[in-house]
Parts: sequence; C-alpha cells; structure tokens
Amino acid sequence: MKHLYSLALVFFIGLQAYAQEEAFLKKQTLDSLYKEDQFYVGVTYNLLGNQPSGVTQSGFSSGFHFGFIKDMPINTKRNMAIGAGLGVSINSFNQNLFISENPRGLSFSLLNRDDTRYTKNRFSNYMLELPLEFRWRTSTAEDYKFWRIYTGVKFGYVFTNQIKYKGEPEGFKINNANVFESFQYGLTMSAGYNTWNFYVYYGLTPIFNSSATLYSESIDMNAIKIGLLFYIL
Repeated sequence: MKHLYSLALVFFIGLQAYAQEEAFLKKQTLDSLYKEDQFYVGVTYNLLGNQPSGVTQSGFSSGFHFGFIKDMPINTKRNMAIGAGLGVSINSFNQNLFISENPRGLSFSLLNRDDTRYTKNRFSNYMLELPLEFRWRTSTAEDYKFWRIYTGVKFGYVFTNQIKYKGEPEGFKINNANVFESFQYGLTMSAGYNTWNFYVYYGLTPIFNSSATLYSESIDMNAIKIGLLFYIL
C-alpha cells in the first residue's frame, strides 16, 4: 500500500509538471504568434486646407472610412509593428466654390449668398485607400484593452466623384468630373485607448488637378480630416 501511495504521488507530481509545462508552452506559442490584425471604421469632419481667397466652408463636411489592416510585428515583445491594409472612404465637402459645366468644360467661380440663393453646394469623392502604418501599443497576447499610437501614410485612388448643387437658377449634378486629382496621399495618425481613437489625416496632394483654376489661379486645396477611428479585432 505504501508503494501504491508513493506511485500515486509521483504520478500526481508528474501530471502537475506536465500541465504547467503545457500551459507555459501554450503561452509561449501564444506570445510568439499574436498580432493586432484589425478592421477599422471611422468618421471624420473634413476641412479644406490652402483655401483660395474667398472660399469658405459651410455646414458639416463628413467622411466615412472602413477597411482592414494586416499587422506585422517587428520586435520580440510584439508591441511594435508595421501595418498595411486596404480600405474605402467616402468624403464630402460643403463650400461656396461653384463648379459649373459649359461647352468648353468645367469652370470655377464663387457663390455669394447675397446674390444667389442655394441650399447645397458640395463635391464628394469615393476613394480606394492603402494605409501604411508604424504601430506602437501596450497590448499583450491576452490584453485587448490597451493604449496605442499609430502613425503613417495613406495612399488613395479616387474611383468616382460627384458635384451636387441645389439652388438658383436650377440644381444639377455632375458625376465623374475630370478636374479631381485621381491619386492622393497624406500623413495619418491615430491614438487612443481600446476601441476609441482620435484620428487625423493631412493631405499632401491637392484635391483638384492642374486643370482646375479660379480666376486664372490654380486651386491647391488639400483635405484635412479630423475625427474618431474604431478598431475591431
């Protein structure tokens, strides 16, 4: 009986050691493989930078952004990584830059509410985007609530656009106008805790191409987007 107890004790100790080793190896495997692949959804308030004299914004200019980012850790702690993704954004800009169509193409002028009654003057673009980020976070393999700072650059391709006007003398809509710059890129930063993150984008390319002029001057406005970005694992 004494030998049986001894055998049972050895078996129990061995079982405990095996369980601890298995848990350790599992944790090591988990730690060595975890990454922050994420879907993102964002909403922004869109501003126009480098506005020509007389151009003003009115109402709420919005942006909606969604996509997926692949996370590629670059250190053993896996709290630093490179992120590359693919997404789509929809951006609108309400302002007083009047874009009208004539036999020679599109022309630009300024609207004055004292002279012209209108309720909507907006241009919008729909972009396919490629974000590239350097990512720092306080996450671990088992902690899904953490601080983060992600900075980088976002490349965009405008695959369609729209100009919409409602007012005097009559409203109109122009689709796929050839005055917009097709390829755009800018600097990005998102920072926050857990799901909620402050987000900013600063465009380094103009919204319009070289054919867009206002009173013989080129229109070099760029997009500035400020808002919230939500990451979803």
